Amino acid sequence: MAANRVLVPLSDTVTVRQTVDYAIRSGLEDADELECHLVVALPYDEEMPEGRTQADEAEELLSRARNWAEEDAGDAEVRIETAALGTDEYLFGPRDYAEIFASYARDREIDRIVLDPEYQPGVTARILQPLERELDRRGVSYDEAPVDRPARHGRLVTGGQRFDQLFATFWISFGFYLVLGDPFYWFDIVTGVAVAGIVSATLAQVTFSFPLDRVRSPIRVGRFILYIPYLLWEIVRANIAVSAVILRPSMPIEPTLTRVNARVRSGLPLTALANSITLTPGTLTVRADDQRLLVHTLIPSAREDLFDGGLEKAIRFVFYGREAAGAIASPRERDDADVVGGDEL
Repeated sequence: MAANRVLVPLSDTVTVRQTVDYAIRSGLEDADELECHLVVALPYDEEMPEGRTQADEAEELLSRARNWAEEDAGDAEVRIETAALGTDEYLFGPRDYAEIFASYARDREIDRIVLDPEYQPGVTARILQPLERELDRRGVSYDEAPVDRPARHGRLVTGGQRFDQLFATFWISFGFYLVLGDPFYWFDIVTGVAVAGIVSATLAQVTFSFPLDRVRSPIRVGRFILYIPYLLWEIVRANIAVSAVILRPSMPIEPTLTRVNARVRSGLPLTALANSITLTPGTLTVRADDQRLLVHTLIPSAREDLFDGGLEKAIRFVFYGREAAGAIASPRERDDADVVGGDEL
């Protein structure tokens, strides 16, 4: 009887152990031998600081998974292969993950893919359903492991983390309230405290659905303060450029739709970049999906500035530090930016 070949994408979830067990047991049901490929898909290439960290975590997970597979195989003939995928590229969403899994399976003549129902690569949210749709489009056979899922308490955090969320939300709300009011008027201070207290008590866990780092979070706030003058300068410079074009009799505008694969994580960093681009005259973020930005540019200089990646590097500095900002090429240099439409859009 021929050997079965199965591919198991891994992520550090509560059901990954059960998924490996199911892949081994189901693979041996109708075959005397099994070739099990355990892989971890990395969302960032290893040249970036976060990429190196995730590569180390992937190796540790692959080592654990190999031990699990050997334990589950017992005396059966099981060949186990491990690999980290995506180490030299960026994986932006379900389509990219499906493509890299399908390519790996084709190259090794793998029969099927066993998916963890809680599969969550890197910092990306669970992508099982869109990943399955993309695998269907490519004609790849897959099987979702029938695991016992524990009750989810995703919003529950430890007491320390809850305090951090309340503290951060309170001061952000209070500061914003004082910006809109008078920070030296006692009534505004009192009402600001009351409003910030209500907001932090009701919305803290919605505002911050991720754990806060007591060291890195204040550092990021400091870097964001340094980022504000740079953003204001970019806004002023873009205003002058757009005004100069509008005031010319020929009005040489070139409306285009551009796509940029931004090398920032989804969530708050991507939101900050998308909003910064929109605040800069001449550019408007139309859609932000995973790490892809669809941006409308009005004039050529705005498009060139977008492709040069100044704002992207600045946002990377805010969230990841100076090393991450300086070690990355521009979207143009890494071929992560292109024009997808012209005047007709």
